[in-house]
Amino acid sequence: MVSAYPAIFSPLRIRGVELPNRIVVPPLVQVRPITSPEGLAWYRRLASGSPGMVIVEATNIDDFGRELTPETLRPLVDVIQQAGAAAFVQLFPGPLGRGRRPDDLTVGEIEAIIDAYGAAASFCRQAGFDGVEPHGAHSYLLHDFFKPDQNHRTDNYGGSLDNRCRMGVQIVRRMRQAAGADFLLGYRHTPTGAEYGIEESLVFAERLIEAGMDVLDVSPARKESAADLAEPFKKRLPVPVIAVGGMEEPDEAEAALREGRCDLVAVGRQMIADARWPAKVRQGRLDDIRKCTKCNKGCHGNLSKRLPVACVLWPEGELDAFG
Repeated sequence: MVSAYPAIFSPLRIRGVELPNRIVVPPLVQVRPITSPEGLAWYRRLASGSPGMVIVEATNIDDFGRELTPETLRPLVDVIQQAGAAAFVQLFPGPLGRGRRPDDLTVGEIEAIIDAYGAAASFCRQAGFDGVEPHGAHSYLLHDFFKPDQNHRTDNYGGSLDNRCRMGVQIVRRMRQAAGADFLLGYRHTPTGAEYGIEESLVFAERLIEAGMDVLDVSPARKESAADLAEPFKKRLPVPVIAVGGMEEPDEAEAALREGRCDLVAVGRQMIADARWPAKVRQGRLDDIRKCTKCNKGCHGNLSKRLPVACVLWPEGELDAFG
């Protein structure tokens, strides 16, 4: 089928993985256990419209090898890959890193977190996932290690730019060692902050690539226009760049890709509202899309109450499928 959006629906090969298109479902915490029947139904729904990649929500690294094993994760991999999408997991620094600041951690605890990332990547590979990405954005622990206003350490993990890059770089290197040469590794990063800018982030990204990173997930990627914060990375780095923000508008997503501001476009809340968005865009059925109004009621509203994420636009009966 010839689409009016050829850039969106062009394939992309990353290492050994062929993505059928440039649409990414970003990690969307949804308050259902990811391996439960309800969790599998959720991810089956997200994959049903045929995006190129689905990133499973932020998952604690300490859960791997316990309730999350290759056997329990395999059905989740299957519901994503059988729909034609690459299956990723976003990795989050578990109980040891939850609620902690860089200054709070001993070197031994830092090393334990790094080792846990490697073990989690290995479990994901054994389960059949195509790749993983550490969550290093949005002022969570790994991001704070990079931020000079949050990292006041005086050892090898703080101070200079080299030292502030060290935690993320060592995690990527350990994951590469643990998961092998043909497993995809991403990294989610916030490109600018109160005390750092694009140039420092570019240096960090280059170090991550040297350590084994295959794709950079820039979040947020929009300041004024679609993917404008991702563009410097796309222009300078030899790896694909994911951008998020405003990509639910097909014209904006197409322009961002065609004009070289990013390589992949992430569509979040719109995929909650209508998981058939990719198929409808490809078929030119834009008037049939159930458009997200950004009311934040069923998604962020439920999430803030620790209720299963849904959408006020869903037709009657749709919520019943997910519990």
